[in-house]
Amino acid sequence: MKERFHVTEIEREKVLKSYFRKGLDGPLETFPSKDKRKYIIAQEIIRRFEVGKVYLEKEINASLKEIYPDFATIRRFFIDYGFMHRSDDGKEYWIDD
Repeated sequence: MKERFHVTEIEREKVLKSYFRKGLDGPLETFPSKDKRKYIIAQEIIRRFEVGKVYLEKEINASLKEIYPDFATIRRFFIDYGFMHRSDDGKEYWIDD
């Protein structure tokens, strides 16, 4: 993924400030339509989860719902873009090292 999107620190800060208007611990104003911006946002949100820990779907949903009402869109982005993995039955989620 890092190879696909070259993101400068200035660009990252600008995107995060635009979408997290109440700060990085606050809610997401909107989930962007452009993939590069989604990628930057996802990089920030994924930090709220522990690497190697297995989460139940309801735990992921509850955490993401605090960030953005359409939590399923973000969860799907995490899976589609390799930020997070899920079991075949969709009940467990985790982040690899």
